[in-house]
Amino acid sequence: MLKREFTEEQTLFRGAYRKFLQQEIVPYMEHWREQGIVGREAFLKAGKLGFLMTWPDEQYGGMGDNDFRFEQIIIEENQYALTGDWGATTHSRLVGPYLSRFGNEEQKQRFLPKCVAGESILAIAMTEPDAGSDLAGMRATAIDQGDHYLLNGNKIYISNGINADVIIVAAKTDPSNNPRNIGLFIVERNFEGFTHGPMLKKMGQKGQDTAELFFQDVIVPKSNVLGDDAKGLSYLMEGLAEERLISASSSLAAAQKAFDITLNFTRDRKLFKKSLADFQNTQFKLADLRAELDMQQTYLDQCVKALNHNALSAVDAAKVKLLSSELQCRVVDEGVQLHGGAGYMDEYPISRMFTDARVTRIYAGTSEVMKLIVARDMYKDETLPFIDRDLP
Repeated sequence: MLKREFTEEQTLFRGAYRKFLQQEIVPYMEHWREQGIVGREAFLKAGKLGFLMTWPDEQYGGMGDNDFRFEQIIIEENQYALTGDWGATTHSRLVGPYLSRFGNEEQKQRFLPKCVAGESILAIAMTEPDAGSDLAGMRATAIDQGDHYLLNGNKIYISNGINADVIIVAAKTDPSNNPRNIGLFIVERNFEGFTHGPMLKKMGQKGQDTAELFFQDVIVPKSNVLGDDAKGLSYLMEGLAEERLISASSSLAAAQKAFDITLNFTRDRKLFKKSLADFQNTQFKLADLRAELDMQQTYLDQCVKALNHNALSAVDAAKVKLLSSELQCRVVDEGVQLHGGAGYMDEYPISRMFTDARVTRIYAGTSEVMKLIVARDMYKDETLPFIDRDLP
């Protein structure tokens, strides 16, 4: 594979983060999976060592370096260590930047230092039972009451939903006259009227706490509104390209790990007194996957470079998210098949990786929505009745 581009500082960062995972996360991961939630001490330990939210300026406790490759390293090392269902990146790079992009100075001073330190855990609440990829279809409302907003509604499938201390909630602010007016509201754990349901039981990624959140007449002070209360949809669109790059980075790193596990297994597994790796069928299947993995890694790294130069388009983000998640599912499926009966047993990592992978074709925008975004760009000068122009 072609040499990848990381700075010397980032290479040292990778080594330090890998050591941190082996010492502080890996030994407890199985227990956390059984509980369905990662212990809060994981965030505190990561924050203390500078592994959460590296991008905020030093005045807020960060490194002041917005290079996405730092988070890419964190994502990759989590997948290689089989700790990918820890919600650190959701906190650090998916939710945290909303505070920086759209928050005022008072909000940054109030929230960022505790988030960098791991004392406050972040979540974002967009998805509703009837509004997933179609964000404009949400029903939650936040009505201006003069000195505060009154928030009502519920959100579902929220990552970090139990652990979160600070949740950015998307809600309509003028549902009668302009239903596309959406605001982003900072809801804190102790707000009266805010509750969460029990942890949702999932097919995979069991260490990531996921919950449904309920908001009943929650009073949100004006000081907890991010930016313009009518521009939330555009704010969400602005963050979606990076969210999809995060998803793609995770998918591809997991696929790389699954490939390595499977390759090693085929060398050891015996069939008809021969190694499984000696059969041409095995070699050809893995050769196809190896070529695809290397090609997609090159494209993904180019997308990272584009993001670092503020040039990653929504279409390119959709492409890399689509291809990486689909490839991940093919790799883990082939991995289970080549493991034989062992692949169906949870004691083998490939079994867990198979169930963890399935949701990646759904979250951050389904594969079908990614295809629509690419198709819309292909036919942007034409009228296509099957394409919803309001899709993100």
